[in-house]
Amino acid sequence: MKIAFLGGGNMAGALIGGLLGRGFAAADIHVIELASATRERLRTRFGVHTMAAPDADVRHSDALVLAVKPQQMKAALAPLAGALQETLVISIAAGLRLADIGRWLGGTGGPHTRLVRCMPNTPALIGAGVTGMYAAPAVDAAGRKTAERILAAVGSTLWVDEEARLDAVTGISGSGPAYVFHFIEALEAAGLAQGLDAASARRLALDTVLGAAQLALASDDPPAALREKVTSQGGTTAAALAHLAAAGWYDALIGAVAAASARSQELGEQFSQDRT
Repeated sequence: MKIAFLGGGNMAGALIGGLLGRGFAAADIHVIELASATRERLRTRFGVHTMAAPDADVRHSDALVLAVKPQQMKAALAPLAGALQETLVISIAAGLRLADIGRWLGGTGGPHTRLVRCMPNTPALIGAGVTGMYAAPAVDAAGRKTAERILAAVGSTLWVDEEARLDAVTGISGSGPAYVFHFIEALEAAGLAQGLDAASARRLALDTVLGAAQLALASDDPPAALREKVTSQGGTTAAALAHLAAAGWYDALIGAVAAASARSQELGEQFSQDRT
């Protein structure tokens, strides 16, 4: 399978590394990247083909991954408009809707329709991401499988049945790492406030979050049941959870996800305002 990337930034680099680790051939991967330093870095690190502008090989790739910033996408797609024919196009650009991408890629025959939109998150940079995915109706089972193979190179994947659901995916997993980092930050600060040294506070916070996530992943019990198992009546954990409940942290987190999801929807609407 021949795969092209439009944009060679961090997420593209993570995907390329993951694909090579899964047996894909470097000779079958092409990267279009304007920055010469980035092209050289990708060529040196991975041995892939890099170029400043699309060539014939790119136009005949089996899949094209769009990995440029949303604000730059329309201009970046202009050289490819009407030239991709049956190429599967996979966008990892946050907020951009498939209708707009298809319109920008279309030629005289109408918009491009073989489109998949994805929302990976930053743990993909170490192969531990999760990606929400939506396929346009024109994408068949083989196309969905191709998209899943590519994104699975950096973690797990999850399909949604409506494109609008990707706003919720953005609020939960796309922005979610920041919530976790903020929790770790607060747990570290709490350790310092209790008299621990900085290294110990950080080690305890990081290993606790990592271990709890791994335990939840390995268990058939829902998180609520796991929480109850470590919460003895009248004990230390019960005191801590009562304080968190009084502070309204649970509802605050649900509200935070709703705010992120709403902002994702707003950004999509802003990107869609240019209908030309």
